[in-house]
Amino acid sequence: MVTLKDITDARKRLDGIIHKTPLAFAPTLSKNHGGEIYIKKENLQLTGSFKLRGAFNKIALLNESQKKAGVVASSAGNHAQGVAFAAKYFGIEATIFMPETTPLTKVSGVRDLGANVVLKGGKYDEAYMYAKEYSEQLNKTFVHPYADDEVIAGQGTIALEILDQIKDIDTFVVPIGGGGLISGIAIAAKAINPNIKVIGVVASGARAMKDSYEAKTPIDSIDVKTIADGIAVRDVSPKMLDLVLEHIDEVVEVEDKEIANAILFLVEKQKLVVEGAGAAGVAAVMHGKVNTNGAKIALPLSGGNIDVTMLSLIIEKGLVKSSRKMNLMVTLVDKPGSLTRLTEIFRDCQANIVYIDYDRNSVQLDFGDANITISLETKGEVHQEEIRNMLKSNGYRFKEL
Repeated sequence: MVTLKDITDARKRLDGIIHKTPLAFAPTLSKNHGGEIYIKKENLQLTGSFKLRGAFNKIALLNESQKKAGVVASSAGNHAQGVAFAAKYFGIEATIFMPETTPLTKVSGVRDLGANVVLKGGKYDEAYMYAKEYSEQLNKTFVHPYADDEVIAGQGTIALEILDQIKDIDTFVVPIGGGGLISGIAIAAKAINPNIKVIGVVASGARAMKDSYEAKTPIDSIDVKTIADGIAVRDVSPKMLDLVLEHIDEVVEVEDKEIANAILFLVEKQKLVVEGAGAAGVAAVMHGKVNTNGAKIALPLSGGNIDVTMLSLIIEKGLVKSSRKMNLMVTLVDKPGSLTRLTEIFRDCQANIVYIDYDRNSVQLDFGDANITISLETKGEVHQEEIRNMLKSNGYRFKEL
């Protein structure tokens, strides 16, 4: 059983090793949602995630024979880097099993820290099974990403840092994957102030913990699919469910599109790069999943290790959704001057062309026609409606992509 003393002891071990990441007021979130909202920037932690806290605390407590044998872990990325960092610090061997779909940046990050990486399994839970078998065969310590008391105690140090700075926080909104982060935070927070409310956030594509919380019994998912890979856990640990049931007040879910909106919001308004799991709490606040009126809320941004390809896709879709970008396919007569006339319309509407492609070979085209695929920078829905009206009034056939 993890206690407040375990968590305060963990903080002493982590002192001088980890960053005490900033806790900052979020003015736009607070104004828009009627609360006093603060964000804990664990995306700026060493290795880019809170996972270092638990991994380091666990490995620091190994005896000499355990350290000599080395450690094994399974991870989609963040826990792996935490274990690799801690193993390198203590000079011990680490072998990390990661899903075959893990982004290259996360694999490279683990290898750069000196750990051995084994890519096995299509999902995290498959990599976990391989790692467990390997650790048992070679008698190495398995560093569980969440269902481990020392790991949980390390994660709970986040709550201590937050409450050191703002003692009257009344609500924590925390992402849930396996449950290690939220359990550590809840144990620490409620030991200090039992009236603090702790709300968990799952991704709708990985809702095993929410289903289990509501049924009060472990219910594993058949499959998981979400952009929040840090909380994409398929199977629920009975140990972690017991902790969640004991300490957590509510579990809500957010969809991938809501997480994407939150990632884009954090980039634009807070100048922070945050991964899907890290943005889950912000998504819950932005989309009305938690009651924020009059509340003083802490949102841990649990990690920032997002794949740049995913970030680019989120930004692109976000610009289209917010009417700052418009993608069109326009059909026109394939003759000299046709394209010039079309671009003059966009010029007259003060829409900036950022991409253009000319296709006269599609089998779907009538002879003598061409399709122009074009991307425009626009200034909102009113501006886009002006562009649509101009195209219609000039007789163009078009569709939005």
